[in-house]
Amino acid sequence: MIGLLYRTADLLRRRRLAGDHGRLGEDMAYRYLRAHGCTVVARNYTARSGAGEIDLVAWEGGVLAFVEVKTRSSADFGAPDAAVDQEKQRRIAIAAREYGYRAQVEAARTRFDIVSIMLASPPQIAWRRDAFRVRDI
Repeated sequence: MIGLLYRTADLLRRRRLAGDHGRLGEDMAYRYLRAHGCTVVARNYTARSGAGEIDLVAWEGGVLAFVEVKTRSSADFGAPDAAVDQEKQRRIAIAAREYGYRAQVEAARTRFDIVSIMLASPPQIAWRRDAFRVRDI
């Protein structure tokens, strides 16, 4: 029953957010992570300095995951996760360092994930845990 509600909500959301693939993808990733046992504790966290932003912050067991969500309507411009280049990783890491400091979570208990979403019918969702590492920021 709950699955039917989610599918109906997705259809309505797609109509309302037809041009906003990013927001639609973040909503799908949020539900996907929750369905796979994660506790999402923040959405669209922005560092106070404005230098970086994290789409989703979620606990999976004892690990705090900083999740970048990439959504595409087609593969014409490559895989969604290919858009997370070195500069994007650096900006995510800046925000993650600040979040970890404020939440008092040591770096050893964190990781960087990417959720890629292709808006096909049905949508294709891929979750890459520990997708990249950050050495020096």
